[in-house]
Amino acid sequence: MRKTLIALMFAAALPTVAMAMPDGGPRHGAEHQRGGAPFAQLDLTREQRQQIRQLMGEQMKSRHEITQRYLAKLPAADQKALKDELKASHDKVDTQIRGMLKPEQQKQFDEMKKKQAERKAEWAEFKAWKAEKASKAQ
Repeated sequence: MRKTLIALMFAAALPTVAMAMPDGGPRHGAEHQRGGAPFAQLDLTREQRQQIRQLMGEQMKSRHEITQRYLAKLPAADQKALKDELKASHDKVDTQIRGMLKPEQQKQFDEMKKKQAERKAEWAEFKAWKAEKASKAQ
């Protein structure tokens, strides 16, 4: 169970790492290809990069679905503890990132986080509406 919990925590932390990337994602320019972009040495065409990006996005969604399935199998107390720990970790990283930014960047960061919270609330509202609609249809 401990290994499963660690794997779930790792999988749930991945979006935080992705959010910390500049400009919202990996770069494919020459300055980035020097070091370690996974496919930098392959000299991919634009179409190949898009196809690979799409496959990797699908893989990320699949991992999320798998994580959610296993998370649902945990007792409620463990689910809450995991979610609380992940949120605390996420908040800590956000605070550290914000601390590295200049005042102007902090304002942009705060606005970005506010928009994310709004989208998350809208998504939760939509899911609740969809569940309610499905229950009425039965």
